[in-house]
Amino acid sequence: MDSEMLEFFTKISESAARDNWKKALDSLFTTLRKKFVFDNLAVYLAETGNTVPEAVYARAAGRGRSKEAEVSWGEEAANQVIASGKIVISVPAGSSSAERVALPHVLGWPFNLLVGSGALVFVRFGGPEYVPEQLLWAALATSQVALVFERRSLKDSRSQLDLARHRAQFQDDFIATISHDLHTPIGFIKGYTTSLLRSDTVWDADTQREFLTIIDEETDHLVTLIDHMLDSARLQTGNMPMDFQPVRLDALIRDVVLRLQSRHKGLEVALDLEPAQPIQADTVRLTEVFVNLFDNAIKYAPGSKITISLKAHDKTVSISDDKQIVTFADRGPGIPSDHLPFLFERFYRVPAHPSRRGTGLGLFICKQIVQAHHGLISVKTAPGKGTAFVIELPVRQSTR
Repeated sequence: MDSEMLEFFTKISESAARDNWKKALDSLFTTLRKKFVFDNLAVYLAETGNTVPEAVYARAAGRGRSKEAEVSWGEEAANQVIASGKIVISVPAGSSSAERVALPHVLGWPFNLLVGSGALVFVRFGGPEYVPEQLLWAALATSQVALVFERRSLKDSRSQLDLARHRAQFQDDFIATISHDLHTPIGFIKGYTTSLLRSDTVWDADTQREFLTIIDEETDHLVTLIDHMLDSARLQTGNMPMDFQPVRLDALIRDVVLRLQSRHKGLEVALDLEPAQPIQADTVRLTEVFVNLFDNAIKYAPGSKITISLKAHDKTVSISDDKQIVTFADRGPGIPSDHLPFLFERFYRVPAHPSRRGTGLGLFICKQIVQAHHGLISVKTAPGKGTAFVIELPVRQSTR
């Protein structure tokens, strides 16, 4: 093989080695056409057990370019190649006086894949016929096409395997988390109930009240876990009904704060709530959003002061006047940036806090509820500088 042929062969191989399979074929056939002229070209694939091929790539490079919808793409030859596994050469039987695009010279070359078979079909309109040297170029091109599609198949298989592995790990982690989080309150409830029912021990009134308080709190925690699981399933499938009514956000936030401060005596909250017109919202679901944000702050920024602001219009945010903005900020340790893309995903928990109780559903539910209100929720945070959740809610609900 002389140096020129070796160089050409190298270019063919390099063209086919591109990571993107379509770009690889584009480059391959552009290079090939310098030595092997064709007007139309198509690649057909058939999965194992299927003798009907499907065109997955086509290119018009010569006389057929201006009449792509009318000219031959070698479908019949591809069927023959796939069925027989042999080379097919078809010479037109029409008159030489006919229009050239009506006289296709077709060459179909077979190739095999791990998951099926294929055919590379070349079409020349009006000739010339294919000569032995050109058949070698067609064989070379076909072998490179087979490599391109084998790489694509392996890449797809690897992606599917990675996805399956991720889902399996995700499922294992979820089962472990749910099992732990359900067993913990159940264990408390069972343990303290058993203690109260012991016939060999008499508990004083203060101890009984302490045990019953723990049972009550753990029952609430258990109910919350179950509600979160059910709500996340309904929200993900779009089956969570929303009852939109006029709601004063400032009044709703104050009510949530009072209730939570009665449960968490040391909870420090600063409110900066501008008077604002009522918005169309579901009171129960928005309450759930704010409660989840409080739970999140209490869990990950214990003892931190929480600041909640409500703005009817904030010129620093590019939104229209018919939206209201709630900012929920703590002064806790913040969240590392590499966790931010996953923060609102279902079951996601920041690995830095594996001991924190929870299912990883709270922020997912917040996002789904806000989106059901046609609003937006985002987070601003930095390690050591606290975390702020920003919620933008429209005043009126659209009919979309």
